[in-house]
Amino acid sequence: MKSFVRTLVALSAAAAIVGISGCSSSEPASAAVDGSWEDVVAAANQEGKVMLYSSQKPANLDALKVAFHAEYPQIELEYVRGTDPDINPRVETEHKIGKGTADVHMLTDSAWIQNAAKSGTYSAELLGPALEAPEFDPAASVLDNRFFLTSAAVFALGWNTDAVPNGLKTPQDILNPAYRGKIGIVNPVGIASYVDMYRHFANTYGEDYWNKLAELQPRIYPSALGVAQALTSGEIVVSPSVQPLVTEVNSGAPVNWVLPQQPWGTPWYSHVLNTAPHPNAAQVLANFLVTDAGQTALNDGYAAALPNIPGAVARAQDIALPNPEDLTPEKVEQYSQQWQRLFQ
Repeated sequence: MKSFVRTLVALSAAAAIVGISGCSSSEPASAAVDGSWEDVVAAANQEGKVMLYSSQKPANLDALKVAFHAEYPQIELEYVRGTDPDINPRVETEHKIGKGTADVHMLTDSAWIQNAAKSGTYSAELLGPALEAPEFDPAASVLDNRFFLTSAAVFALGWNTDAVPNGLKTPQDILNPAYRGKIGIVNPVGIASYVDMYRHFANTYGEDYWNKLAELQPRIYPSALGVAQALTSGEIVVSPSVQPLVTEVNSGAPVNWVLPQQPWGTPWYSHVLNTAPHPNAAQVLANFLVTDAGQTALNDGYAAALPNIPGAVARAQDIALPNPEDLTPEKVEQYSQQWQRLFQ
């Protein structure tokens, strides 16, 4: 597959997450096959396992497991879910000791993605035919033949329909004293994507937006998933930043959502790790992620990397990565400290 380079302009990391589970690989790594795609698939079936590290929400990852098993019943897909600050150091450690547990790594940290794609330090080159398909738009979706666009989160306004029957139209609607103590926001400390989201709101809706919201004593959650759950339960009644509540609405939960005129989003990129203990199954999973079945499983309420995916709310290629210089660890830490002084 040819190497494609994309000019990168806008965002990074995101989504939410619980603690990372502790698992380790004791089996010896298998060897990557040098042959046809059919040879790779045959070797992947022999490996019989593949491990994904991801910050996607569990419902989508569970759907991915089901869809992948239907396509490749001989390969067991497992996943570990955590925030980028949890998972990225783990990937780095596995690379350093030369003993991997993960086969594929899905993340949103802009600086990490762009630096790793450029250096090639952690990644194997991509092989799958779906990654070359015109509908995937590889020129806009693949970085240095290492990282590929998987999906993107687009953040919406969310509300509990029992408490707010007329809904919301703009982020300014949330700056209402009636919602004091009942607003849900995410904690951005140490998470580059959330820092980028807070800056987007300040730049788009006024530098004093967060100061005004802080006066209303919002409740703070570790992730957008936590915000969605709190809206559903009625613990909070509104939020300026939640992932589209497609799954919740479809299940009959008393919530609704709308995209603001200038929504914020963050893309997920994935790569095959060069310490993968199942390198052929890793390539098969990477390829599956950008098929119709893989995209349908992953993108209920997200932006999809393929057209006409049921449940997708936008086109992932329209959600760009930011300049990593805007989200260096130092700048993320500086903003995190400012946020803590304002909200905690």
